[in-house]
Amino acid sequence: MDSLTVQIIVTIVVGLAYVVGLTGIVLPIIPGSITILIGSLVWAIVLGGWTWLAFAIIAVLCALGMTCSYVMTGKRLKDNDVPTWPILVGVAAGIVGIFVIPFLGLPIGFILGLYGSEWYRRRDMKLAWESSWIAIKAFGIGVMLELVCGFASTLTFAIATTLHFLNS
Repeated sequence: MDSLTVQIIVTIVVGLAYVVGLTGIVLPIIPGSITILIGSLVWAIVLGGWTWLAFAIIAVLCALGMTCSYVMTGKRLKDNDVPTWPILVGVAAGIVGIFVIPFLGLPIGFILGLYGSEWYRRRDMKLAWESSWIAIKAFGIGVMLELVCGFASTLTFAIATTLHFLNS
């Protein structure tokens, strides 16, 4: 196989990794930003040259997205005294929910698992819903920020890929 064919194949595979990564940001079964970052690294290694500049931009965007997601979510949960274990119960229930209700099972399972564990912890339905709602909003904000950075990474990859193949 010639070099151009290998570059095209790798670019297509990495493009698919971007789809998987963006999906992983929204449905946290696969580490989304890390998948994008690893795919971009492979892409930069194979294509070489100035694509390393695009990789550097993508790496910064992925790190920014993961940091924003972690810090924003963690800070809001800590500020509102929501411990980690109800979140983990919600995630586990969401994973089970995927198999019970296709497509909508993850959010429904997460919300029900989170609320159920908060109800168990607080022993009050109203307080359980208030803390669950805070956790849901915190996760939503974190996911949105990471997704924006993921889309910016995708745009960077698309522009760099287009420029690379136009100049080849």
